[in-house]
Amino acid sequence: MESVNATLALIPQYTGLSAGTFFTIVALVLGIYYLISGLFAPPPVKYVPLEPLPPPTQLGEITAEELQAYDGTDPSKPLLMAIKAQIYDVSQSRAFYGPGGPYALFAGKDASRALAKMSFEEKDLTGDIEGLSAYEAEALTDWEYKFMSKYVKVGTVKPSPAGSNRGEDVPIESAEEETAAPDAEPETSKDE
Repeated sequence: MESVNATLALIPQYTGLSAGTFFTIVALVLGIYYLISGLFAPPPVKYVPLEPLPPPTQLGEITAEELQAYDGTDPSKPLLMAIKAQIYDVSQSRAFYGPGGPYALFAGKDASRALAKMSFEEKDLTGDIEGLSAYEAEALTDWEYKFMSKYVKVGTVKPSPAGSNRGEDVPIESAEEETAAPDAEPETSKDE
């Protein structure tokens, strides 16, 4: 108790204020500090636990049309995309490949040609990799290794039947030529 009284006796000597005035000022300064820091402090963050992703479902071999159902528009289905006919579950990267994401146009498709050419054009959203330059083929291989290391392979895309002409894996120029060819008659048949 003597040390407290001695300390209280020193306050007027060092500050020129009475002990009551000194402690009132200290209390006001602390109150103002907490008030101001409370105004500028960020609100407490509430962490909402996310539902864990379901384990990848193995699909086996599916057609390109069936793959389109996994483009992210149905949240109950996984988000899938293919490279070189190998289908990967990219659900963990929904912010990139899901609806509204920067790479959403690749979802539900074999995007090999578009990735190789680093293109966002609709005509390049195909699994057809014929005619790629060496640089583009190397870029596609890099993408393939990235997907193999980051995502789970869940199936393959069935090759389209050789005689079918649905346009998804046929370059646009070839599809137009094949469509126009049946209307033309061969000139040699008129001469005979």
